[in-house]
Amino acid sequence: MNSETYIDFCFIRESSGRFKEEIDQLLRELFAKIRLNWYLDVKQKDGLEIIVAEIKGMSKWQSEAELIQFIETNAKEDFWTYLQGYKAFIYPQSKGGKSCGVR
Repeated sequence: MNSETYIDFCFIRESSGRFKEEIDQLLRELFAKIRLNWYLDVKQKDGLEIIVAEIKGMSKWQSEAELIQFIETNAKEDFWTYLQGYKAFIYPQSKGGKSCGVR
């Protein structure tokens, strides 16, 4: 059963350019076969590049714990180097309503 999936990641590193492209590639590889879309909000402050990735879509995960397990198993080393925080919500679809009694 599919679940509505909402994830926010915060990635930070020292400014060196092309960070947005690198994060986009890491997310494309991590979520290659999952129906998720993302928007990357890029900021620079005090010599740091900061990217907040807002991710949403449909997934097979039924809980945040399943999502975390997937990320721990599949994320590349650079993902972990840059990740500074996250927030995730998984909302499984209900199994449907009661029969309306139509015959």
